[in-house]
Amino acid sequence: MSKAESSSSNQVKVDISLSPRVNSVKPSKTVAITDHATALAQAGVPVIRLAAGEPDFDTPAIIAEAGINAIREGYTRYSPNAGTLELRTAICHKLKEENGISYTPDQIVVSNGAKQSILQAVLAVCSPGDEVIIPAPYWVSYPEMARLADATPVILPTLISDNFLLDPELLESNITEKSRLLILCSPSNPTGSVYPKKLLEKIAEIVAKNPRLLVLSDEIYEHIIYAPATHTSFASLPGMWERTLTVNGFSKAFAMTGWRLGYIAGPKNFIAACNKIQSQSTSGASSIAQKAGVAALVLGYAGGEVVSSMVKAFRERRDFLVKSFGELEGVKISEPQGAFYLFIDFSSYYGLEVEGFGKIENSESLCRYLLDEGQVALVPGDAFGDDSCIRISYAASLTTLQASFERIKKALISIRPAVPV
Repeated sequence: MSKAESSSSNQVKVDISLSPRVNSVKPSKTVAITDHATALAQAGVPVIRLAAGEPDFDTPAIIAEAGINAIREGYTRYSPNAGTLELRTAICHKLKEENGISYTPDQIVVSNGAKQSILQAVLAVCSPGDEVIIPAPYWVSYPEMARLADATPVILPTLISDNFLLDPELLESNITEKSRLLILCSPSNPTGSVYPKKLLEKIAEIVAKNPRLLVLSDEIYEHIIYAPATHTSFASLPGMWERTLTVNGFSKAFAMTGWRLGYIAGPKNFIAACNKIQSQSTSGASSIAQKAGVAALVLGYAGGEVVSSMVKAFRERRDFLVKSFGELEGVKISEPQGAFYLFIDFSSYYGLEVEGFGKIENSESLCRYLLDEGQVALVPGDAFGDDSCIRISYAASLTTLQASFERIKKALISIRPAVPV
């Protein structure tokens, strides 16, 4: 036996087990599908990718220039952990003027995207065994973030006939002594639903009865909203400032997904806890991105003309898709009032056999069929807690959406709805 073989045979087997916390977390389906579609496109397959929640617009030039100038002027060093005072002050001004909620800079933490802000908030306020109440359909990461905090996600279903809005009575009946956090997202990913102020007031009345219950209000899509719908910040409601953590960022409205810049605002004790977690993980957000963020916040109310022109394009795309899919047999739609997603009920197609493919059993198999047959990448609704639907992102040009609809329509043409609508 050689020396190398002898050494190999004497090696102790390495323990490759992972922590139960990590094993409890599911990988993100939106990321997985986007990566798969990208790989197909790079291999030469003409896939239309409508899975990712990313605007197709370039970052506005004035914002990009601010980032470029930051590099040229030497703003390339570590930033304060909570974010630069300049940016946090600008965020305070924005929240006061646009959202009617008042904060001081020490009640703001800037992070590497709103996703980090949400995770840090969940880790900061939840203890093992606490319950995190999440209306479904939900953004894919909410339940997994609860599990990372050793908390239990409590999923409350909503109905397409109610525009996927949470029923206050259902909320009240599911609150227990373990309920610690309610997560609300308006405008919603994946449904595009917008919570009316009166409904939020009813929810606030229920929250007010429960001293332990906090609210995380994810408002990342607030500027992508279609009149007559209007946005209401939950923290602006009577008695809710003290128990609300407001999360927002720059990725969606300002087409800054790659800049990785988000923030959280709330009572100082909670924000200090988020700041402490960040100090022992990533530290401060990019100094360059923060200069660009300041430029974004001085574009005018709600982003000014730059953002309104993007919202106008999103609305045109939404209108095309709602009209087009509404003409297909066996399809149910709740018209989005914000964001850039369409969450369509295709469940009447489930249970049917497709020649050369097999049985369409659920949203995942239908998405696989549409990718194989139509070469359009979409996200199955089971990733968002509602298997009856599929999410279509219309953050793509109208021409691309027209082509994708024709592909989907053609792929479905051989399938008859099990239950005509």
